[in-house]
Amino acid sequence: MAFKNFKLETDADGIALVTWDTPGRSMNVLDETSINELEEIVKQTSADGAVKGVVITSGKEALCAGADLSMLEGMSRQYAEMLKTKGDVAANQMLFDQSRRFSQVFRGIETSGKPWAAAINGLALGGGFELTLSCHYRVAADNPKTRLGLPEVKVGLFPGAGGTQRVPRIVPPQDAMQLLLKGEAINLAKALSLKLIDAVVPAADLIKSAKDWIKGGGKAVAPWDDKAFKLPGGPVYSKAGMMMFPAGNAIFRRETYDNYPAARAIMQCVYEGLQLPIDAALRVESRYFTQVLRSKEAAAMIRSLFLSMQELNKGARRPQNVPPTKVRKLAIIGAGFMGASVGYVSARAGIDVVLIDRDQESADKGNGHAKSVFDDLIAKGRARESDRDTVLSRISATADYSVLKDCDLVIEAVFEDRKVKAETYAKAQPLLKPDAIFASNTSTLPINSLAEEFKDQSRFIGIHFFSPVEKMMLVEIIVGKNTGDVALATALDYVRVIGKTPIVVNDSRGFFANRCVLRFTAEGLEMLMEGVPPAMIENTAKMAGMPVGPLSLSDEVALDLVLKIMKATEADLGANAIDQSQKKLLVEMVEKQGRFGRKNGKGFYDYPEKGKGQKSLWPALAGLQPKHLDPDTLDIEEMKQRFLVVQAVEAARTVEDHVITDPREADVGSILGFGFAPFTGGTLSYIDFMGTKNFVELCRKLEAKYGSRFTPPKLLIDMAAKGETFYGRFPPKKLAAA
Repeated sequence: MAFKNFKLETDADGIALVTWDTPGRSMNVLDETSINELEEIVKQTSADGAVKGVVITSGKEALCAGADLSMLEGMSRQYAEMLKTKGDVAANQMLFDQSRRFSQVFRGIETSGKPWAAAINGLALGGGFELTLSCHYRVAADNPKTRLGLPEVKVGLFPGAGGTQRVPRIVPPQDAMQLLLKGEAINLAKALSLKLIDAVVPAADLIKSAKDWIKGGGKAVAPWDDKAFKLPGGPVYSKAGMMMFPAGNAIFRRETYDNYPAARAIMQCVYEGLQLPIDAALRVESRYFTQVLRSKEAAAMIRSLFLSMQELNKGARRPQNVPPTKVRKLAIIGAGFMGASVGYVSARAGIDVVLIDRDQESADKGNGHAKSVFDDLIAKGRARESDRDTVLSRISATADYSVLKDCDLVIEAVFEDRKVKAETYAKAQPLLKPDAIFASNTSTLPINSLAEEFKDQSRFIGIHFFSPVEKMMLVEIIVGKNTGDVALATALDYVRVIGKTPIVVNDSRGFFANRCVLRFTAEGLEMLMEGVPPAMIENTAKMAGMPVGPLSLSDEVALDLVLKIMKATEADLGANAIDQSQKKLLVEMVEKQGRFGRKNGKGFYDYPEKGKGQKSLWPALAGLQPKHLDPDTLDIEEMKQRFLVVQAVEAARTVEDHVITDPREADVGSILGFGFAPFTGGTLSYIDFMGTKNFVELCRKLEAKYGSRFTPPKLLIDMAAKGETFYGRFPPKKLAAA
């Protein structure tokens, strides 16, 4: 039988080589075709007496990137339809049967009676890694880029093809929980030390080594199928087990606040599964997987953090009428922390970068940033000196603007001041080559007003990076009313090259991300003025799903900058545009107390010297509160809702204002840009999954109690009346080109 995704060849020694090479894809993924063909290969090789063993490998650079999540999304849709037509028993049975297909096929490999060896030639993640764990032997080609792991928890799922049962039967439960709950990929050295792989060999010897293991008498029995098998961490109810599981449960609660059904299911699967024989344990895993697959959290996270993010990364918003562009040389005007960081990530992506500042000393300081980042990576063993030298050779620093004449893209990252920016544009414009694109990294100033300083506004665009640039994955691309398609295409192509995720927004004060996140920090200040204890403000925000509290985030942004933005908004829009009590608090802290935030070690928190303990809330903060509320009288659920609703209702306003035109960008942008509770799927998914009618009712309740910042926009009221969702009313455009 000929296979579409696999090639099956048996050599003279009776060893079958299965090569996975899905046509038309750069990466193998586990989909319906792959699992059906793999099942057939297991049957064929098991029944063939001439086959002594099986080696499975990949014909691509990586083994497998995991399961096709669009297939799982399709299963969820099928479940919803079946629920309506045939009821919950039939729908649940269908979902259970379908969702455990991978698990059953992998168990079929394990119990086939023939020894299977996985020859891992590159990346193996998710279901791809679970496939290798079901093999009796795992050998990897020596490749520093290879990563192995189970990242499913990051998209609201968990390893449902045996991962929660095989990993804790190979490694001690503490290490297993780290792998499963964090979802981080590990390198080969770590995998070898944990015994998740058996050997690492030169790439040229990979297949031979796998075959040699079979020829040398490799056993076709998994360790846990041996009667003498003992769990690496001892029985669950042993002294060691009882030290691990209660503590693990406490850590889980601290890290997730029980917002993630998949993380809870991982804890349950491991705890219950390790008390059972493997087949019963795999059945338990499948039941939990079916349960999690039905959750709104999984649906929201799969849509936003996998499907939508993938589509945006592939250019869903790129103008199709513009041929591919390439930025060979990039100039960054302003070599401060932000500009230097943009230069570093660009040079790392292979682009020649020139940093320009007011004098050579300032420019050189920016150049030194890349070296310090690399030195830190080298010290941690995550980069080599040769990598650093290669990247640094691409970065030059100067005070001479004449270098602009060779640059394809120029990014301005000077101080957030109209006058300073205007002076920069006047100096740069005469030196630009005719087809160069000019971008501003402004975080709040409207692009249309900045573009007025430009003769050819079609070539002017906003490219807003988030700090720290090295870690933050989002880039906000701001289109002005006169920005042309070539500028947009160039910006998107550049962002793709540097490995970031772009969202395209129309111009507005604060654009999308800052409009929403400033509502979050302002709500924290509002609670402070109401008399809520500062620690309670911070903890409740984290309970709601935010990565940090609003006071901590304000410190990170810098309190003097928050005050500056507040004053600029007041100057442009009048005194009613800002909260005067919040301004008074910030004036006291910044101008009278000299507390600027993390950057000077003093803000809402006191910051210790580097490496000398943890930050702590400033003890005198309570003295600046006009009143103090009894924490026992406060409604925790309502406080959590305030933090999420105030951001989501602002996101809805950005849709009404045509700043956001594609719901994917609001959702992906809110999670990647400011950490909006990932389990909700993002700001607009939070509304959609709650139901617009329910959300508007919640807004009205909070509006009556706390004011107009919770007032739902007319668009939302209209959608609630019609029972519409954002994804229904504004369906995302289909991806035209990969």
